[in-house]
Amino acid sequence: MTNPKLKIAFAGARHGHAMGIYNAICANSSLELVAFCEEDVEHSLLPGRPDIRVTHTSFSQMLQECACDIVVIGDYFAKRGPMAIQALQAGRHVYVDKPLCTSLADWQRIAELSQAGGLSVGVGVELHANPCVNAAREYIRGGHLGKVVQIQFSAQHPLLPKDRPAWYFEQGKHGGTINDIAPHGTEAIHWLTGQPFGKAIFARCWQALDETPGEYFQDAAQFSYTLADGCGVLGDVSYHASDTLGYGHPCYWRFNIWGTKGMIELRPFSTGECLLYTHSGQEPEKLTPNTALPDNALGCFLAEIRHQPTTLSTADTLEAARQVLLIQAMAPAD
Repeated sequence: MTNPKLKIAFAGARHGHAMGIYNAICANSSLELVAFCEEDVEHSLLPGRPDIRVTHTSFSQMLQECACDIVVIGDYFAKRGPMAIQALQAGRHVYVDKPLCTSLADWQRIAELSQAGGLSVGVGVELHANPCVNAAREYIRGGHLGKVVQIQFSAQHPLLPKDRPAWYFEQGKHGGTINDIAPHGTEAIHWLTGQPFGKAIFARCWQALDETPGEYFQDAAQFSYTLADGCGVLGDVSYHASDTLGYGHPCYWRFNIWGTKGMIELRPFSTGECLLYTHSGQEPEKLTPNTALPDNALGCFLAEIRHQPTTLSTADTLEAARQVLLIQAMAPAD
């Protein structure tokens, strides 16, 4: 028996990632888009998307008028938490372009409403569905790297101030560079190792570049935390890659994973390689990308709603969001 189509109401076109989610929804024959809300069309990405028809300019009105199963949220970061809370209070499942929210208070309310209502929450983090990441996961989870003792990762982004939404640089709308970028990395590390979060050790965010617009946006971000077994993690998620190189440089999502039997260097995007260095060899071995991939984040979210097996549950999603918020909260205003 074919599952009935799930009805989607979309809210907010304020980031390119959100438009990617919109495109995926339109391409999915099991979903039906029934409403699109944008409360600030002028400052959204909609002037460049004439194919999108806005049905509502009030989020509250859309929730009241629209019969839907799922609300997808792509507004600016600080607005997402309150919108998710409102949607959950209205009995809707919620899917959000990362980050889910920008405060631990909003996270707590989202978690309470999700549990009380039996409602699913999904966030668009995708590294767990990368072939190179899954090659490393298979090797690590098989015990071949020994005990994982430390991990370093970088996700240097280009600043591209003329291409980013203006709200990135406005006070109170962004919510922190760690919370912005790190969710992809922390989710990937849990997927690779299976180890729960331990505790946040330190975090610092600051403005280092003279060309960064305004006084509020912190283009530099570094932090450390532990996994439950004591493994140490160091992360750098700054906006210091040159605009010329863009996302093609070697430190865009680069992981070094050290175990008692060797080290894995993982470059899922720049080179598409997973390199293994063992204690017994001098030359690296290339691990074959594992193309037997789990569903992406949206697929996992939809599977859970339909009571099907999934590799990324609401509990996983909420825990990943909590971890990054705890780390971000350790970064004092510089």
